[in-house]
Amino acid sequence: MKTAISAVACAALALMFALAEAGAAQPAPEDRYIATRDAAIAKLSPLYDAGALDDAATAAEAAAFADLLAQMTAILGEPARKGFGPARLNIDTFYKGDEGFGTLDGLRFDAELGRNGEKAGANGADGKYVEPKAHIIVTTPTLFERWLLAHKDWWDKGARNVPQRIGSALKDASFYTQAISSDAAVINFSLLPMAKPDSATFSYGILAGRTQSDIPDAADQVFVSALTDGKVYIAYGAIDPVVKISECSAIRADDNKRDLRQQSEDAFMRCFTKRAPQQPSFAEATRQAQALLMAAMGK
Repeated sequence: MKTAISAVACAALALMFALAEAGAAQPAPEDRYIATRDAAIAKLSPLYDAGALDDAATAAEAAAFADLLAQMTAILGEPARKGFGPARLNIDTFYKGDEGFGTLDGLRFDAELGRNGEKAGANGADGKYVEPKAHIIVTTPTLFERWLLAHKDWWDKGARNVPQRIGSALKDASFYTQAISSDAAVINFSLLPMAKPDSATFSYGILAGRTQSDIPDAADQVFVSALTDGKVYIAYGAIDPVVKISECSAIRADDNKRDLRQQSEDAFMRCFTKRAPQQPSFAEATRQAQALLMAAMGK
C-alpha cells in the first residue's frame, strides 16, 4: 500500500515539475514580442543594406508585422477609438538605416480625417496627401522602460538624449522626436494647463510645432500624455487655430537683420512662452489638447 502511495506521489511530483518547466519555458508576452521584433530586425536589416529585399523577404517582413501586431493587440487589449482607424503597430520599419527606425513599441490609432476635414490616408481635392489630424499611441510602462533604456545613447555625443524616467521623458521634446515616426524635430513652445484625468497618476501636455531647421513661427500642434497603473497613453495632433504671436515674430525678424541667429531664436522663444498663455488661441489649444487626451484614454 505504501509503495503504491509513494508511486502515485512521485508521479504527481514529476507532473508538477514538468508543468513548471513547461511554464518557465514560455516567455512572457512582452519578452516574446521583443524577441520577435529583434529577430525581424536582425534578419531584414542586412538584406536592406545589401539591396537584396526580394519577394520572399518582403513576405517575411509582412508576416513579422502581422505577428507583432497580433501580439501587441493581445498585450494591450485596447478597444477601438471613435473617429480613429484600426490599431496598427507604431513601429514602421525593421531596417536600422531608415529614418523612422526605433520608434516606440505600442499600438497607434490614426484619425480618420485630416486637418481640413477630408478623409485621411489618400489624396485630397487639391491632389495632395491628407495626413491624419491626430494620432494616439498606447503602450505599457514596462515596454516604455525597455524603449528608454535602448535609447539612452541613441543620438551622438553632444545631442540631447531622452531622460531615463517615464515622467521626465514625457515632459521632454526629445522623446516625442524619437518615439514618433517623423523626419522633423518636435519644438516645445509652452506647457498646457490641463486637468489630470481621474484614472491617471500623471498627465502632461505641451503646445508644439515641428521643424527640420529653424523654429517655426507658430505652434500648430499639441502633444499630450498620461500614465496609469498599467498603460501609457500618448497623443498628438493639429490644432485650429494655430497659436501665433506677431510681437514675437517681429522681434525675431529684427534680430535676423543683425545676423544673430541663435540670439534671435532664443529671444523669440522667450517672448512666445511668456505671451502665449494670454492668447485666446492658447485657451482653445488647451481645450483641444484635453479632448485629445480623453480620446486617447478611451473616455
